[in-house]
Amino acid sequence: MADRYLRFTGTAPGRFLTRRLGLPQPSALTRWSPERPALDGGLLHLTAGRSALDLAPVLARTGIGPAGSGRAAAVVLDAIGVRDVEALAEVHAALHPVVRSVAPSGRVVVLGAPLDPADHHQAAAQQALEGFTRSLGKEIGRGRTVNLVRLTDAGAAESTLRFLLSPKSAYVSGQVIEVGAPQDTAPPDADRPLTGRTALVTGAARGIGEAVAETLARDGARVVVLDVPQAGQDARRVAERLGGTALLLDMTSADAGARIAEALPDGLDLLIHNAGITRDRRLVNMPSERWISVLEVNLASVLRTTDALLKDGTLKRGGRIVATASIAGLAGNAGQTNYGASKAGVVGLVRSLAPRALEEHGVTVNAVAPGFIETKMTAAVPLFIREAGRRMNSLAQGGLPVDVAETTAWLAHPASGAVNGQVVRVCGQSLLGA
Repeated sequence: MADRYLRFTGTAPGRFLTRRLGLPQPSALTRWSPERPALDGGLLHLTAGRSALDLAPVLARTGIGPAGSGRAAAVVLDAIGVRDVEALAEVHAALHPVVRSVAPSGRVVVLGAPLDPADHHQAAAQQALEGFTRSLGKEIGRGRTVNLVRLTDAGAAESTLRFLLSPKSAYVSGQVIEVGAPQDTAPPDADRPLTGRTALVTGAARGIGEAVAETLARDGARVVVLDVPQAGQDARRVAERLGGTALLLDMTSADAGARIAEALPDGLDLLIHNAGITRDRRLVNMPSERWISVLEVNLASVLRTTDALLKDGTLKRGGRIVATASIAGLAGNAGQTNYGASKAGVVGLVRSLAPRALEEHGVTVNAVAPGFIETKMTAAVPLFIREAGRRMNSLAQGGLPVDVAETTAWLAHPASGAVNGQVVRVCGQSLLGA
């Protein structure tokens, strides 16, 4: 559904009126396209504290050249060496003079270190970077985003930096992403990194699932479009368009994992849990069948099929699991106790399973947590609630299904093996939740 308010604020009268009334002033976001694969402008590399990491080779491979005398499209602040309160002054000194000059739809990425449990001064200073980053994201405006990446190895963070410093991360802001030890190498084909990999996307006949399937196919994956038999026509249409195959089954069936394994005798590389339903009603008015159906589709089926596909080896080493959580699971939402519980359960699944799945199966487990995304479902939301959902984030607009898809594709990337156990909100830095 078209965001008429966003279009209005892009006109001269709209800018004048919204400024005078103190209303939100969203900027049209720059998203990835074949014609515009990179940000317009250069990269400014700054430091605060003393860092031993050599980031120059990694930043050189992000596709953004050094910033010249004009506006920077991106700013990377290396604050890994910030270990005390005094060093935080260097964060201010580095960014204060340049924030205003970052180009519209630009990027600010702060690099930090893991918190040291043996040094509470370092831990305090590094945790301060999180509050700083989230606050800057809420004030920087003009479609610009701010994120924090905690890392110990520059090479392991390359895929993450390439994502955050590109138009693909247009609706990801205010996030804290932890990057562990390096696990994988770069794919042979940078333009189609998923070539030779098989991806199963559940709930892929429409909406966000369809966008995810399309993006993974763009990146070279052979896509299996899974949806319920009732959506068979749409699932086949999507599969045919993407050169993939359709798999029609109910994920809540006890034998769903076995049927997936049977349909994929050569195994699976990417398992994308996107299927989900809502049955909204306040708890006092919610019959048990509404509670049970949402928990069964959104959480129980995810647990069962994940266990089955890991246990029987269908999901191969080097594989990726990306599940769909929601900001409703992080912040809660009135009328969605069932949905919020199910999506919070997905977060618990990711945090518990991720280290064990990597150690035992060589598979990473992460989640995306969408906020207000423009779909047929949100288009049916009453006008004033819909407008509140759109404006209550730092970018003052709803996201698009492709924003969730691009984030999923980054987590599915062969070089993203160091990103594990993360829950990344795709919400324009929603004002709800942490």
